[in-house]
Amino acid sequence: MKILGVSGSLRRDSYNVRLLEAAAELLPEGATFERFGGLKAVPPYDEDDDVEPAPEPVARLRETLAAADGVLFATPEYNSSIPGVLKNAIDWASRPLMTNPVRFKPVAVAGASTGAFGAVWAQEELRKVLGALGARVIEGVVPVGRAPTRFDESGRLVDEEIRGDLGDLVRNLVAAVEERRDGASAEAAVLPAG
Repeated sequence: MKILGVSGSLRRDSYNVRLLEAAAELLPEGATFERFGGLKAVPPYDEDDDVEPAPEPVARLRETLAAADGVLFATPEYNSSIPGVLKNAIDWASRPLMTNPVRFKPVAVAGASTGAFGAVWAQEELRKVLGALGARVIEGVVPVGRAPTRFDESGRLVDEEIRGDLGDLVRNLVAAVEERRDGASAEAAVLPAG
């Protein structure tokens, strides 16, 4: 099982990247984690450029999302919403709608910010957008407010309550992936041969 992590922050010492690294530590045995780091290269969405073959950074984004069994997004909050670079990438990934790489895929959302509320508005906006794409959005969010105080100098998440909430979210994401696999296996078993 492969879980993909996508951070909406491009900052070198991003708290959202650190949050994804903490989530990777909490994955159960047998699950692997990969972080997508190519958001900065994705060009601004323009329908005129949405052709085959897709621009290389867009093709890489779509292929990476498609290859994942589940996706964990970690978003900061910019002006009470989703960072533009993350929304742009999702806009590219959403096409074509009926076959986009996150359609029916289990996804979860967490977020860290330097402010007190832990990107809760951005997380809700992101959940809404992912739901509109047809993703299976896992219940719950993990707000990490006052992020500089939640991580140590090495970047490790040290707030045990948040760590517990993140662990719950990750386990729920993994369970949704397993449920989807079991459902696909059961469906394949009852389809007639031929």
